[in-house]
Amino acid sequence: MSAQVKDKAAFQRLSFLYQAVHWVLAQNPENQELARFYCHVQCSISHRLILRQDLSVKRTICKSCSALLVPDVSSMVLQRRCRSCHWMVVPCLRCGQTKRFPSNPAYKLWV
Repeated sequence: MSAQVKDKAAFQRLSFLYQAVHWVLAQNPENQELARFYCHVQCSISHRLILRQDLSVKRTICKSCSALLVPDVSSMVLQRRCRSCHWMVVPCLRCGQTKRFPSNPAYKLWV
């Protein structure tokens, strides 16, 4: 028997908001403010209810301005090498905040 998910309605709301952000930007890429509002609401719900979001979702939202990080629309994707590590650097074009992720093909996320 499968385990029951706590706060299933909250997870459904988070999923709906994330899909709404993508839909809004697909319809009109200039409508960044509404997309930022939806991302901010999504983050505030997850913080208030202490829900963990998937890493793929967290990596696409800017922590500083709550913008959706879409390559060539609201962010850039740069490849950097520092000593022996390769990094993917994603700067937000709105606020300038950067995110760094290892781009090693053998790297596995700890889940």
